[in-house]
Amino acid sequence: MLRTVTVGLDGSSESRAAAEWAAREAKLRGLPLKLVHVWEPVPEPMAQASLLDAETQQHWSERIPREAAEAVRLRHPDVEVVTEQFSGYPGDVLVKAAEDAELLVLGSRGLGGLGGFMVGSVGLSAVAHTERPVVLVRATERAADEHEPDATGVPSTGTPFLPVVLGLDVRHPDERLIGFAFDAALRRTTSLRVVNAWNPPPYYAFGTPVNPALHEALALSAAGELEKVLSPWRTRFPDVEVVEITRYGSPAFHLVKASDEASLLVVGRNARRIPVGAHIGHTAHAVLHHATVPVAVVPHD
Repeated sequence: MLRTVTVGLDGSSESRAAAEWAAREAKLRGLPLKLVHVWEPVPEPMAQASLLDAETQQHWSERIPREAAEAVRLRHPDVEVVTEQFSGYPGDVLVKAAEDAELLVLGSRGLGGLGGFMVGSVGLSAVAHTERPVVLVRATERAADEHEPDATGVPSTGTPFLPVVLGLDVRHPDERLIGFAFDAALRRTTSLRVVNAWNPPPYYAFGTPVNPALHEALALSAAGELEKVLSPWRTRFPDVEVVEITRYGSPAFHLVKASDEASLLVVGRNARRIPVGAHIGHTAHAVLHHATVPVAVVPHD
């Protein structure tokens, strides 16, 4: 079965921005775009008191994907667009719809100022339970924002893509995560910046006085480990320029900072289950709420 780039659509500005990003990604990948709209049934007591009758509700549930598809086809005539409608809890339906997708694309809402972004329960549920990569797109995302500024200093789709940024833990490198990032950079004909943040082991950190020589040795060790992990990938993707970045401190902080000059930020999520269910990890959670560019969360073992 031919996979698609699938986007969750609810009529909001966030989901419309996600649909636009997904259409551009579908073109890069040479895949169809699938717009999935989920109508969540209203509980019976509320349904009886609703100001919208069943016919009106059905009209809007059909209008949202139809108008979105028409708009995408108008702006991206070379992308095949299909629509699907479902009824149920959006988080569960989107996870199911992603099974036949190359990746799932969703929107996230800005909180403004220093508040970051609101991913929402549906987005977090999809990220935590989907076995395919999930991309979160901001409502304000524009195609030009992913490109370098032109001669006048204004971002333009006529200029090259900004780099792709990958957050990588060299202690647990995963081929699926690294491969996704290299492939994204290759399709965009741009460079890949790989960020690895490190901290001293607990037995060094606690009760150890400041030691510049030790700090430098640990930094060199981290850089060497990163170079070793990426060496075979440089051979597999010789056309992708790789910039290795090792920093001391919080991975989330350095990734959010690196995303200021990126077209896409890629992070991983451990796909293994825990007794209380799936989770996305604190680094992925932080960048989803604070990075200003589209964020791809790739599940891995």
